[in-house]
Amino acid sequence: MEPLSTVWHFPIMILASLLLFFVIIALVIGKLAFQRQSSIIIILSLFVVVVGMLFGKYGAQWGLPWWVYYPVPMLMTVLLPPVVLKMRTRQTVFYLVLSFLSAPLIHVLFSFFLGWQEYMPFLDIPYIGDLF
Repeated sequence: MEPLSTVWHFPIMILASLLLFFVIIALVIGKLAFQRQSSIIIILSLFVVVVGMLFGKYGAQWGLPWWVYYPVPMLMTVLLPPVVLKMRTRQTVFYLVLSFLSAPLIHVLFSFFLGWQEYMPFLDIPYIGDLF
């Protein structure tokens, strides 16, 4: 079990990822389409972000091989939004670029400003507090 002080990191990271997912979808499909499809986007985001992150985090603990618990959430993130939201080719490309940049961005922000390294532990980002 994780120490009590870090238990709340994961829910905060999920919330940050949800917010970023909403921003990305709004940028890609536009404000009007986002408002029209808001209920679908909420369900999609809960599945892609929350279920995907839980599956990725606990897949190893469930005894799944890495080639299952790592690619499944990634494929959900890459494939489901363009299909479910019926994105055009340009929108899909824009979405893919932003979605691939979002995870490292979140990791860099959490690691650098808060010292939380668990989002993408294989990317070593120094904590700002250790630099002074």
